[in-house]
Amino acid sequence: MRPDGGVIQCPPPPRTYAIRAGRLFDSVTGRMLTKQIVLVTGERIIEAGPDGQVPIPAGATVIDLSRATLLPGLVDMHSHMYDTRRPGMTAERSALIAISNAQATLRAGFTSARDMSSHANGYGDVDIRNAINLGEIDGPRFQVAGRGIRWEEKPGTPANPLDAIRIRSVDEARAAVREHVEHGVDWIKLYPTGNYSFTPTGDAQYVLTYPLPVLQALVDEAHRLGRKTACHSFGGAGLEYTITAGCDVVEHGYGLTQEHLNTMVQKGLDYDPTFVRYTEPYMDDNDAKATGGKFRMIPIFERAVRMAAATKGLKVVAGSGADGSTLVHGIQTLEFEWLATRAGMGPVRAIQAGTITAAEVLGWQRDIGSIGKGKFADLVAVSGDPVADITELQRVKFVMKGGKVVRNDVTEATTGGAR
Repeated sequence: MRPDGGVIQCPPPPRTYAIRAGRLFDSVTGRMLTKQIVLVTGERIIEAGPDGQVPIPAGATVIDLSRATLLPGLVDMHSHMYDTRRPGMTAERSALIAISNAQATLRAGFTSARDMSSHANGYGDVDIRNAINLGEIDGPRFQVAGRGIRWEEKPGTPANPLDAIRIRSVDEARAAVREHVEHGVDWIKLYPTGNYSFTPTGDAQYVLTYPLPVLQALVDEAHRLGRKTACHSFGGAGLEYTITAGCDVVEHGYGLTQEHLNTMVQKGLDYDPTFVRYTEPYMDDNDAKATGGKFRMIPIFERAVRMAAATKGLKVVAGSGADGSTLVHGIQTLEFEWLATRAGMGPVRAIQAGTITAAEVLGWQRDIGSIGKGKFADLVAVSGDPVADITELQRVKFVMKGGKVVRNDVTEATTGGAR
């Protein structure tokens, strides 16, 4: 029975799979193991270990990945399954596109994702998350943020009831958080900065939105109700306020300094750069138009991300910012290459940023983020070794989510016997 009425087909009986992995990435230690067996029954891993030490049960379906690398399911820490509706687009059409985006994300190897606002589609992300969890549609395991909460810059402007909630006071801030929680969101998405520009001398300047007491109220109310906050903060006073208020995850952070980063470590705040999304060519195009080609944001941002990657104790996670508009769903694994190379994290830490570290930030480390007994059977495979060549993650060949094979471009499954 569906919670809201109606019936759905019962799931099939649990199957047992034995996966032979030629290489297996241990995301906890960062080591690449060889000749491993992973046993899956139903949606969970029931055993994992070296070939020869893990017996394959009679009747198990054997998936031969002996020439491939098996990794934990990937996590995109900043996605937008919904994009802003185009003129004349119906809610139904927008939802279908969002579902398609979610499924492209899953097929790319992201078995979990954090969705960072519905882009004026109300709480549609909550509905899609719930439908996935019920098994009605395929998609990643989502944590979602709903509408988001913005500062009302022009009081009296007609509000779109599906867009971000607009606030002007501490009381309105707390009420907006409560509305989100009542609708079942996992995260509270906040916007302490607006856009950026450059002074005539080339200094970056950032639009400040909420006053500090309002931002503090947003963060405090979210924490009181058991929700984490994610703050879209480019730089300037808004970024300072973000860190002061204790926003759990700093998103983007063009203007981060070492002092900011040190304070984030002290306060246990995490960082999600969305590196690919904000180093795309459109950034340079916009800056060239605005400054006559004099100044660029990308080098400032790159310096901040490299500094963050080198800051001991700071959790940096892999989030793509994919929205189906400027960055399409299905190519988010580019983020790993950018983090490994341009941020200087190297391949091991980059992969961890989108597996075990991401799981820790989500609070899901007991269930996802690594391959081990009791974890969800969320697994991906690539043909080569992503530690030797991080771009292998851009060519995912096998995806399993919760014991269900979503994609298999590597091998045919066969029935094995006890050994």
